[in-house]
Amino acid sequence: MNEQDLMQKLETAVTHATPNQLDGILSRCQERKGTVIPMTNNQPKKHWLRYAVAACLSLVLIGAAAGGFLLHQARTVTSVVSLDVNPSIQLQVNSSEKVLQVQALNEEAREVLADMPLEGTHLNVAVNAIVGSLLQHGYLDSISSAILISVEDQDQQRAAKLQQELTDQVGAALLNQQSQASILSQTLTSDQALQDQAAQNNVSLGKAALIQTIRQNGDFTFDQLAALSVEELSQMAKSQASQMPIGRDKALEIAKTHAGLTDAGLTWEVDPELDEVPPHYEVELHLGGQEYEYKIQAYTGEILSNDSRQDDDDDSAAPPTGTTDIGTEKAKSIALEAAGVTASQVQNLRVERDYDDGRLEYEIEFYVGSTEYDYVISGVDGTILQQDVEQEGGSHTTQPSTGSDIGAEKAKSIALAHAGFTASQVQNLKVEKDYDDGQLEYEVEFYAGTTEYDYTISGTDGTILKQDKEEHGGSQTTQPSAGSDIGAEKAQSIALSDAGFTASQVQNLKAEREYDDGRLEYQVEFRVNGTEYEYTISATDGAILEKDIDQD
Repeated sequence: MNEQDLMQKLETAVTHATPNQLDGILSRCQERKGTVIPMTNNQPKKHWLRYAVAACLSLVLIGAAAGGFLLHQARTVTSVVSLDVNPSIQLQVNSSEKVLQVQALNEEAREVLADMPLEGTHLNVAVNAIVGSLLQHGYLDSISSAILISVEDQDQQRAAKLQQELTDQVGAALLNQQSQASILSQTLTSDQALQDQAAQNNVSLGKAALIQTIRQNGDFTFDQLAALSVEELSQMAKSQASQMPIGRDKALEIAKTHAGLTDAGLTWEVDPELDEVPPHYEVELHLGGQEYEYKIQAYTGEILSNDSRQDDDDDSAAPPTGTTDIGTEKAKSIALEAAGVTASQVQNLRVERDYDDGRLEYEIEFYVGSTEYDYVISGVDGTILQQDVEQEGGSHTTQPSTGSDIGAEKAKSIALAHAGFTASQVQNLKVEKDYDDGQLEYEVEFYAGTTEYDYTISGTDGTILKQDKEEHGGSQTTQPSAGSDIGAEKAQSIALSDAGFTASQVQNLKAEREYDDGRLEYQVEFRVNGTEYEYTISATDGAILEKDIDQD
């Protein structure tokens, strides 16, 4: 290979590895031309250039390899997260929790995802968007609804951490929307046979793992259980069901047939209650202002009860043709005028358009300070049909005026100074911002030795409104000596081993580190089907101090 070939390869390598850097690299190579390099007489005078160029080429190739490694790492799937209700959605993420791919595993999931551009976003952003869409589509609006969060990762410590983070995040999102849906979560390791079954039935690996657990209780086929929602599966697991339920669709069909109704103009809701006695499906049918309620036995299809009445909450009956609608803005202004306030003075303003016995109404709610206002306004003529004013004790109060908030750090320093400590001398220091009857306050708590200190500090001027000191006899005291903490992972494995399970066989596994009379312990909890296991493990030697097994 001559010098021209070397230069060409160098240029090609640099172009592919780091575009537009060739001139800089060559200039750095040329700086070595003045270096004296000993040579023997039998070497051509220009061989030093070959070696210099070759050395630069090596550096470039090494740089290219390093860049390729980082690029490979960014594109490598480290965790697979699945969210299952009846829609099944699977997300592949890298080690930075960036979403590489989003998969809709069934038709319902495609509707939930719509055209949301989630690839390239952080996992937290994607999960929030998906949960919001699930709520919007009505999948998590009943108390018996359930969502299954599954994390597949070869690194079980990372999987457990991600599982807990996602569980907390989804729980907060549901709480914010006042949804009472339950959350199931689990971690998984790679299982090729289970992956194959999941792919064949268009379900996530997480749902497949839940199905495998249920199959241990009865003679079920995988595809039978795959057709059920997570809500139904979780209730079957909880009750350790050994029979196959009739399913939502069958329960709905039984109720419709008995009521003599067809799908035309009909709306319905079907909620499984497989973990109740007797196990049943609750079916509600709504048609033309009439409501039908059924309880259908979940395994036999027997109608346990039925009732028919006028539907006071019917949203389907539109007002008569030609009836005027004052509109949302007019209804809102009527309520605000009745309360004697302007829109800029209120918080949490909500307006809902509804029908009651075929009558168009607007329900309006808002807060002024700690007072809640509720109005029902006729949508036809603006008449105030109902009003209610309730003092909430400051739970929804006005924010302090600009500049009147001392801030959490100032509140903390006031409490510490009063107690005679610095931040480095206390443990478990917590500061919480709150309102009480419209007054901004900071709740400051900390431990010094065995003593707990509680302060309530005015958020406007720093006045100590309340203080309390309580001796706990060591409940938050001495830290364990270095090296004497077995760690959460070890505590989990001790508890699982005692119960006879692996991490992949249990749900809702968590370990909490705490102190009891100066003794460091781990509280380990998990569930298997309908059974809850609770362990107290010594953090110093791994001894099982206490265990409790509770059948739901």
